[in-house]
Amino acid sequence: MRSADRNPGPRAGATAAQSESVDESIAQERERVLHHEQEQDLAASAAAQALASVAAEPGSSKPDPILVAKKVSRRFGGLLAVDVEHLEVQRGTLTALIGPNGAGKSTFFNVVSGFDKPTSGTWRFNGREMAGLSANRIARLGMVRTFQLTKALTRMTALENMMLGATDQLGEHFLPSLIRPLWRAQDKQIEVRADNLLEHFNLAHMRDQFAGTMSGGQRKLLEMARAMMVQPDLLMLDEPMAGVNPALTQSLLGHIQALRDGGTTVILVEHDMDVIMSISDWIVCFAEGRVIAEGRPDDIRSNQAVVDAYLGSQRALPRKQEE
Repeated sequence: MRSADRNPGPRAGATAAQSESVDESIAQERERVLHHEQEQDLAASAAAQALASVAAEPGSSKPDPILVAKKVSRRFGGLLAVDVEHLEVQRGTLTALIGPNGAGKSTFFNVVSGFDKPTSGTWRFNGREMAGLSANRIARLGMVRTFQLTKALTRMTALENMMLGATDQLGEHFLPSLIRPLWRAQDKQIEVRADNLLEHFNLAHMRDQFAGTMSGGQRKLLEMARAMMVQPDLLMLDEPMAGVNPALTQSLLGHIQALRDGGTTVILVEHDMDVIMSISDWIVCFAEGRVIAEGRPDDIRSNQAVVDAYLGSQRALPRKQEE
């Protein structure tokens, strides 16, 4: 025993080496699982398969674009925050927007969703010109967005927050609101739809709780569920993982993928590259307001312009593990 106590170095060193080896193995296995899940998702997505023949270059044409932006710019004084020459989003896919802070991703969201006015440019959604339309009109037409900071009404219950998201409610008009039988049946239908969505997003237990009592992750889920009350064709999620407890991150990812698989086109702004590479069908990289690269996750991993603009020239994006 004393001899062992006098010579702990080699054993301690071996233990440390073993620990490092285990940590490296875990990291490699995690990377392998992420890419395996990505390949499964791509194989299951018909829309992603349609992207297989699309050129991985800025402004590339898509087989069935739901959103087409042309020469869209937004200038703040001397700062050109957005300068998108041409961008198309394929219907039915999960498209990710990446880029460093200040690259223009959220500003682009604001412009095309009607929350900000462009300096120039036009964009079409479902073949219809959107420039000049208000945010509420664009939302009613099926393009809905969420925000980095959740907009839940904290002094209303989860159910009430959900029901507010439904459009074309008779009870919201002055004269019909005075005659309850005119809108009671519709109100019940909206309540049933809200309950179904709360169940789908694992929020049924919070149905009658004030939104102010929810955690940050639950509010993100609530905002996503409320957006689906509009029954949108295109859902734009601005950093849905920001500030979310890691325990809820996987749940959020599952819901986002389920929306895509259910036929809703999703555009996602996110900074977690593991998340982006594992769930995206198509990735668009912004830098200084411009689109500098587009492509599938593997295309983006190997794009030096993306590495330099997004992470700096001394770092690299996660690479697909060699078979």
